Amino acid sequence: MYSASDNRYTNNFIRHAGNTGLMLPPISLGLWRHFGSADPLSDRRDVILHAFDKGIFHFDVANHYGDGQTGFGTSEELLGQILKDDLKSYRDELVISTKVGYEIHDGPYGIGTSRKSIIQGINDSLQRLNLDYVDVYYAHRYDDATPIEETVTALNDVVKSGKALYVGVSNYEVPELKKAIAMFKKLNTPFVLDQMSMNLLNNHVETSGLSQLLKDNGAGVIAYGPLCEGLLSERYLKGIPDSFNIHHTNKSLLDNGSDALVAKLNKLNELAKNRDQTLSQMSLAWLLRDPVVASVIIGTTNNDHLDENLQALNNLEFSSNEVEEINMLIK
Repeated sequence: MYSASDNRYTNNFIRHAGNTGLMLPPISLGLWRHFGSADPLSDRRDVILHAFDKGIFHFDVANHYGDGQTGFGTSEELLGQILKDDLKSYRDELVISTKVGYEIHDGPYGIGTSRKSIIQGINDSLQRLNLDYVDVYYAHRYDDATPIEETVTALNDVVKSGKALYVGVSNYEVPELKKAIAMFKKLNTPFVLDQMSMNLLNNHVETSGLSQLLKDNGAGVIAYGPLCEGLLSERYLKGIPDSFNIHHTNKSLLDNGSDALVAKLNKLNELAKNRDQTLSQMSLAWLLRDPVVASVIIGTTNNDHLDENLQALNNLEFSSNEVEEINMLIK
């Protein structure tokens, strides 16, 4: 029977989502890839429980996760089994987030953020997760086929029903986010986060004005893909294979060819060495230097990899020279 480590909160840095009371660990664990029904439950259980023992109390999933080959929703089912069997007595310590908006089943209501999709989505997610409520419920994407008013009102009703404590959005850009925030404020909905693709090489959240918009409205940003599908590790310092599957939000990084990107990665790696960090650790620390970033969501199935990433928290400070050098490299 699992018993959590007594030291799980030792030296753990807690961050707030903007000006709200929602607290998160600086590094969270996401279950996007390799946490579905085709993956070994015992191995994934070991990683999730190890993460909790190390102070990671936020687990991020979505009803879409599990991919179409093994069945949408199976990542929620996997996490739900562990929540039921191992983490039930620790529920009050956990932050569990899930999302609705991408494909989950056949038919017009199996995708998007209509009222029907959102209401049935939360009910189905809670059943798969073996929970009475989630801590954060996201609109996973902007749905241009549904009025924002309908999406916002449905999310607010999910909170009123007690099935979520907070709401967020994901992949919303400034125009849509401005409208949504105004409506959330009018309804007094506890909107806390915009989950966006962010990494050291991709500063779109900052340059687009999203970061400032969230800051001005007391909310935070939470980063997915903070290591850019592994590019910001030592794995590709000698070259990027043609088969590398880069996320669509980062495709512009290859505009000048893979050789130019590899050269940039190696220069960043040298800076990381000078900080006594790996490239991955420096990349995570770079995002966390901004207080509007509530947490970064890593995805790993390896305990050693998880522990290595957590060591980024040992050095979150950047000198003015380091900031200048990195900004020059990532332009």
